[in-house]
Amino acid sequence: MANAESDKTLRKIAEAFKELAATVNSQTTDMEVPPFSRACSFVSPLFGCLGIAFKFAEMDYVAKVNDLAEASKSIATLNAMLDGDIERNCIRKAGSHTRNLLRVKRGLDMVRVLFEQILATEGDSLRDPASKAYAQVFAPHHGWAIRKAVAAGMYALPTRAQLMKK
Repeated sequence: MANAESDKTLRKIAEAFKELAATVNSQTTDMEVPPFSRACSFVSPLFGCLGIAFKFAEMDYVAKVNDLAEASKSIATLNAMLDGDIERNCIRKAGSHTRNLLRVKRGLDMVRVLFEQILATEGDSLRDPASKAYAQVFAPHHGWAIRKAVAAGMYALPTRAQLMKK
């Protein structure tokens, strides 16, 4: 059952991002916020499958995606969202849609790099792929204490087989 559920989750992610790619590749339309936030919401369970090491990343990612979903009720496109934050001079302020969008992008990058590293690495341990993905995506934006806490949490990651089963 869990495997069928995960197949469904991965399929939903793939289909949603294929649709986004088609929008981007068409170069005729701006990216709409609702399908973007919907696609991003499908990625949330992947963070949960990584255990305690990525619990804070999961909570932050979910909160930021929820903000984008809420914003999509009144803002049609990502460009309009960015333009609005620029006009209000709040792009760098905590809680702004633009800053939340940046955090969601980093979360997506983390998942992408993690899976690239999993494919490029032999063995059942996720410690090296996850450490490399974290170092590339999140570590440059974290202070020493957070980097050390994440490093300690890497020892609690599931194995590759456990992740794929989830």
